[in-house]
Amino acid sequence: MRKIIHCDCDCFYAAVEMRDNPALTDIPIAIGGSVEQRGVVATCNYPARKFGIHSAMPMAQALKRCPHLTVIRGDMAKYKAVARQVFAIYRDVTELIEPLSLDEAFLDVSEVTLHHGSATRMAEAIRHRVKQEVGITVSAGVAPNKFLAKIASDWRKPDGLFVITPDDIDAFVQQLPVKKIHGVGPRTAEKLAELGIQTGADLRARPLTELVERFGRFGHRLHELSHGRDERPVKTHRERKSISTEQTYSQDLPTLEACRRQLPELIGDLERRYARLDPAPAVRGVMVKVKFNDFTQTTVEHADPAPNLEQFETLLNVGWARGERPVRLLGVGYRLAEETAAQQLSLF
Repeated sequence: MRKIIHCDCDCFYAAVEMRDNPALTDIPIAIGGSVEQRGVVATCNYPARKFGIHSAMPMAQALKRCPHLTVIRGDMAKYKAVARQVFAIYRDVTELIEPLSLDEAFLDVSEVTLHHGSATRMAEAIRHRVKQEVGITVSAGVAPNKFLAKIASDWRKPDGLFVITPDDIDAFVQQLPVKKIHGVGPRTAEKLAELGIQTGADLRARPLTELVERFGRFGHRLHELSHGRDERPVKTHRERKSISTEQTYSQDLPTLEACRRQLPELIGDLERRYARLDPAPAVRGVMVKVKFNDFTQTTVEHADPAPNLEQFETLLNVGWARGERPVRLLGVGYRLAEETAAQQLSLF
């Protein structure tokens, strides 16, 4: 059985800003774009979260909830430098690291002999070093697999450590709310609730055939997770599956024709991003994302190995028809072929 540590820096961007300016520590702050540019919250500190502010919330809405919110435009160069310090500490423990973002990673310490092979003590040592050497806090979860380790790291946030031993798995998963399972969004949680499924125990009581019938392939995944099973290894290399670009507009695009006029610029940016991939995987499909002025959004995809402007316009027509109202954001992207050789995931 594996020993997995999931490390997650607490409110990372905000934590770095509070470290560099202690006067920000006890007041609500949010990192993100300005209201004038229709920015969103990238992250916020815990005093801000008490007002119901969260990541991806429009900054204008965040300021309505907390008028005295301090908004800070992010400094990505600084955050990347801090992330490099944190990951250097992880590498002192193991080279088997799967980065999920600048501030989050899985570590496989199954074969590590440090601290007499105790994953719990390794996690404690990592958290102590990050706090002392970097000046921010990390929450960690320790468990026999990635699914449980990720849940555990969130269990005692912020600045917490939670351990799920092999003997704990069955009891822990049975009482686990299904909304805590990665991939169960609000809509899936509603469907599960309609079936009387609120916990892992409820989920486990349902036949696999019923879950697959109602939720497709995800139904099989839910069945496995309800028993605490997750065989995914920590991957130090990951394959890029898509590439995309999007733009939030300072003024809503009022018509379908106004949206169409934005496509060439978006596609040009997408092609430049694609050209920078080395090696560049084959394109297997295209996608268009539309977010309307009421913040509802939709994504339309189509398999096409040779995309062109006409193909993007067709997808835009379908996306627009699902809302038929002014648009605040447009995005375009490529789905990439999966049979290419795996590429190393760049942290930065």
